[in-house]
Amino acid sequence: MGFTIGGIREMRPGSRRRGRAAGATTVAEYTGLRGWAVAPGARAASGACSCGDAAWPAPGAHPLRFAPEVPAGASLEAAAAAWARVPGAAILLPVGRAFDVLDVAEAAGRRALARMERMGLPLGPVTVTPTGRTQFFVAPGAAAGLPGLLYRMGWDGAALDLRALGPGSYVTAPPSDLAGLGPVRWLRAPVPDTAAAPPQARLLLGTLAYICHRW
Repeated sequence: MGFTIGGIREMRPGSRRRGRAAGATTVAEYTGLRGWAVAPGARAASGACSCGDAAWPAPGAHPLRFAPEVPAGASLEAAAAAWARVPGAAILLPVGRAFDVLDVAEAAGRRALARMERMGLPLGPVTVTPTGRTQFFVAPGAAAGLPGLLYRMGWDGAALDLRALGPGSYVTAPPSDLAGLGPVRWLRAPVPDTAAAPPQARLLLGTLAYICHRW
């Protein structure tokens, strides 16, 4: 089944081939080097979702229902074959398997990241989205454990712009576009150690909660 979004048909053949090759290479890096599964995702243009469902609540920010995931460990050849069937798809990462995500406002996240680096805290990958959010990749289980962690740290009653994403959620991976708003970017790119074993949320949560509370 083919997949196109506005403008793809107008691309020159050479540009299209290079774009597909780059997409397949990026997917292979995520599956082969990082050990993450990848889900082909919808795209958005002018507010319309490429899946064709005008009633979809998250246009351009959800997995394509007809396209299977590329599993963790897939080779470049397997990724290229899978991505050839969904040209133009966004790269989505399923949350709750290799990692959960702590999601905060961009300004607070950038400030917290700088503070954590100065403190020498263990850090995993961190992205920034065009919607003004910073996403910290942490060990699986953070979403289920967040309320209890906040309670034990004394932040349970605080109004914090802080949430955790867990199983059933997806995040858009760099360099894919998020819902037609622009690309997601790395603030802290994944490296083999932190991609395979991101830090426990409790190691970062105190700093994140403190910055979010003050912001």
